Amino acid sequence: MSLLLSRLCFSKSARLPFLILSNGFSSSVLQTPPCTIITAELCGPDMGKLVIFNANETDYTHLDKKVPLKLMEQMGTVASSNGWVATLKDDGILRLQDDLNPVASDTNPKRIPLPPLVTLPHCQTKIITNMSMSSSSPEDEDCVVAVKFLGPQISFCRPAQSNSKWTNIKIENPCFYSSRVMFSKKYEMFLMPGSGGHLIGSWDLRKHKPKTKIKKLRFRDLPELTKTKQEILHSCTKSEHLVESRTTDETFLLKQYKKTTSKVVKGITQMKTEALMVFKLDEEGNAVYTNNIGGLCIFLSKAEPFCTHARLFPGLRFNVVQVLDVDETGFVRLYDSSIHTWNSTSTVPYHIPPQNID
Repeated sequence: MSLLLSRLCFSKSARLPFLILSNGFSSSVLQTPPCTIITAELCGPDMGKLVIFNANETDYTHLDKKVPLKLMEQMGTVASSNGWVATLKDDGILRLQDDLNPVASDTNPKRIPLPPLVTLPHCQTKIITNMSMSSSSPEDEDCVVAVKFLGPQISFCRPAQSNSKWTNIKIENPCFYSSRVMFSKKYEMFLMPGSGGHLIGSWDLRKHKPKTKIKKLRFRDLPELTKTKQEILHSCTKSEHLVESRTTDETFLLKQYKKTTSKVVKGITQMKTEALMVFKLDEEGNAVYTNNIGGLCIFLSKAEPFCTHARLFPGLRFNVVQVLDVDETGFVRLYDSSIHTWNSTSTVPYHIPPQNID
């Protein structure tokens, strides 16, 4: 992560994250700005002090908050949602932890074990694509945690309920095998785009036995691309992501195109974003291309994607997508489709959404 620091940041004395009164749309809530986990500075044999980068600032922030250094290691965590991270040990138990949440207590960290994983026939539960939560905390009584595994299986549980157990579903359509799940507050259900973005799978956990429902999308107003650009995009690795703006009640589909670079780190070829397209979804199943999301800023990382309004956090870029991966960081400016990312190394490539201050 040293390259990220040198490109983005200047050192700052230790202090708490910048707080702002978010009162632009509904209720007034004291929140932290969206941030990125940078590193943890050694302060003991197995602990480090958390360093973050607030998205509306120009330098990084050293916190007094202590976190286990093992969480900062490669594969120390396997997923993240709403400021919580998931760990998966050899015992096969998935655990949710709030250690990397900048406002959570480091003297009384929360560690929530989920029920033992159940592997469906012809599926696997060792490699996790991502996870999503229906509320800000798994301790909420009605919170549902969704875990998407690489392959056909997606699993759901309610951690706060007594005798919690997994509801396991096998997805027959292979276009969802590497997809990432998200929770839609608007529709009160979990959604997941299929490969290519033409299909959206959904699961309504308000029903006793949720079933997989598939909806087709129709792409509209696609940008005109030169033959050369089409060939470049065709050679890229593609991924699709759904994200919801709860301030404007909009849902977006992101198509990210990544290409290998000449840079190799520890024998692994680094990748970089070549293009990123945003489509606004409507109730009729249309996915309309747009290069203008107004005052919104979308955060795309290995954590569950989220969206916030720049009005809530002065200094935050708007009409951009902030990009973070294990080998890349930066942003994409939508109005002119310009890419401002570079290769960097991150073992915890998570954007953390705004957190309420009690």
